[in-house]
Amino acid sequence: MNSLSDSSLEEVKRAIEDEPWLADWYDIGQNYIKSKDGNIEFAFAGLDRSINSIKSKGRILICWVDEAEPVTEEAWSILTPTLREEGADWNAELWVTWNRKRKNSAVEARFSLADDPLIKVAELNWRDNPKFPEKLERERQRDYENRPDQYNHIWDGGYVSVVDGAYYAKSLTKARYEGRISRVSADPLMTLRAFVDIGGTGARADAFTMWIAQFVGKETRVLDYYESVGQPLSAHLAWMRKHDYTPDRCQFWLPHDGATQDKVHDVSYESALRKAEYKVTVVPNQGKGAASARIEAGRRVFDETWFNETTTQAGLEALGWYHEKKDDVRNIGLGPDHDWSSHGADSYGLMCIVKEGYRPKGKEWNQPLKVPTRYIV
Repeated sequence: MNSLSDSSLEEVKRAIEDEPWLADWYDIGQNYIKSKDGNIEFAFAGLDRSINSIKSKGRILICWVDEAEPVTEEAWSILTPTLREEGADWNAELWVTWNRKRKNSAVEARFSLADDPLIKVAELNWRDNPKFPEKLERERQRDYENRPDQYNHIWDGGYVSVVDGAYYAKSLTKARYEGRISRVSADPLMTLRAFVDIGGTGARADAFTMWIAQFVGKETRVLDYYESVGQPLSAHLAWMRKHDYTPDRCQFWLPHDGATQDKVHDVSYESALRKAEYKVTVVPNQGKGAASARIEAGRRVFDETWFNETTTQAGLEALGWYHEKKDDVRNIGLGPDHDWSSHGADSYGLMCIVKEGYRPKGKEWNQPLKVPTRYIV
């Protein structure tokens, strides 16, 4: 902070003034707060420009770091040793509050994700505010309708995981609110299906991605997500075996290039999986407009899809980021941006195309998809 006006001084003042017994106990000035008996004093400092000044402060009993998301690891390493006061049954405390943004930020690693019994975590948002004003409720509703790509971060404490214009932003928001991103178990009587977007085995190859799902009536149950870069098929199969997705329980669905040969090993994924005794279905090339068709199918299927949150988190992050590439000068869309998220989104789109059983006829996607299936016995 640059001055006291940037600090939480006014917030603390208002909190004290709202409680009569606290208001009677504290002397509140324009730039200070202290108890009338002189034993307690509030001090305010910034952890960016004035971090070293913290070292000279003694008798800090409670240190509250507000808006802690951008605080660096270096600042934490300077601050925490200054909280050294302790007694027979008490010790100095560090309170930290922040709005989540990056999963790899210093505050997340040090506190939220730490496995330390002395660290207590409480998640609070608008639902927990007994004084949540009607004005903010109207803002929340507007963001839910008009800015679904940012809603989870702004209102529900999620990390920034989607970009402006993400294709599945609204679908993800709706799924979270309907409780469809939660805990999902496999139906032991139903076939497991692995839907793949093929990468490669070179060091600079695209990612190999795979969703494991079941079709139970209209419902799609997504149980798992796998992503790997530059690994051979043997690594993917090892992951399948480790998770008990064996040939007697699971089938593969590949995009059209699954029938072509790998540039490194001179063998197709289809034939290699056949050799591993899996049943394989290769979905033919959907032609012009295939990417748009996958996206539209993905949006429709999303409304009847359940995701197992703990095992599909990386895939959900890819879906939340998958967005249109734009020409900023002319303000026109150029189709899906082929970045890290597109591989997980493509395998998800393949799953939805298969789920709906549609194929292109002219410009319409309205005819049953007749997929040539190559089964291994």
